Amino acid sequence: MKRLEEMISAVRRFPCGSRMGVVGAASGSALAAVAGAAAEGLAVPVLLGDPDAIRQAAKSAGVHIDSFEIVPCSDLLEAARKAIAMYKSGDLHVVMKGQIGTRDLLKAVLDKKHGVPPKGLLSFVGVCDAPGRDRLLLVTDPAINIKPDLVRKLDIIRNGIFVARRLGIEQPKVALLAPVEKLNLSMNSTVDAELITRMAEQGEFSDALVYGPLALDLAVSPEAAEIKGVTHPVAGNADILCVPDIASGNILYKCLTALHGFPMAATLVGSTVPVVLTSRSDSDRSKFLSIALSCYLSRKQQQELGTFL
Repeated sequence: MKRLEEMISAVRRFPCGSRMGVVGAASGSALAAVAGAAAEGLAVPVLLGDPDAIRQAAKSAGVHIDSFEIVPCSDLLEAARKAIAMYKSGDLHVVMKGQIGTRDLLKAVLDKKHGVPPKGLLSFVGVCDAPGRDRLLLVTDPAINIKPDLVRKLDIIRNGIFVARRLGIEQPKVALLAPVEKLNLSMNSTVDAELITRMAEQGEFSDALVYGPLALDLAVSPEAAEIKGVTHPVAGNADILCVPDIASGNILYKCLTALHGFPMAATLVGSTVPVVLTSRSDSDRSKFLSIALSCYLSRKQQQELGTFL
């Protein structure tokens, strides 16, 4: 896939929309996004929360929700627990963050007694159409792992490669971002990137190309890579930008979305439960795209397992 519109078209081709539970659905922006997804046939919204508050939020936002199922809940924590229970029973395919905080939602998802064990490390992957590029650009992890060590970085990279391959990028090129492109023992990001690059050369990530350290310009600009004489295939042609920590990742992510206005499809990876995590400040388009991406990944998994409802 070269554009997010291709991903949306792919979701439409599945037999039916994913049943998506919106936790704390009394949010006008969230309701607008799920209504758009429903109109496109991508999702079947199930709204969890206070019914009166949900209807009032929909009215204020000018969103029609008469055809949507509403599951009454006394508070946000109950809404999260009910959504997970419905997922476990097969009544939901995807869970979306509404008014509830990310920490509370993930706490319910990972609850040892009532939640669902994760597949691995949880990480956040964003996907965007970047002007001037002929393919998608992925960013990870700007939202979940604060200061990942080497082992966590390996899992973050694997999660990013998983999403890239699901989107049809057969041999993802992963750039390990750092302030500079040379090893500097005083910069841990360059040390980790050097070690991970050596592991990649030994087949750690199968045939995916993983290389660093690379400054951002060297990761995305063929001209910059040529000027600085960096000839590795990843240089100037990265599909995935892997940030060294949440601080740099969040700044990069917000630069793309807030300064440049790139709509970003984002999803949580590593969770058994497909989760749509969006910020309240995300644009309606980004929320719509995030729903589409999570529904696409969920449906691809169900297609492979033969478990369509």
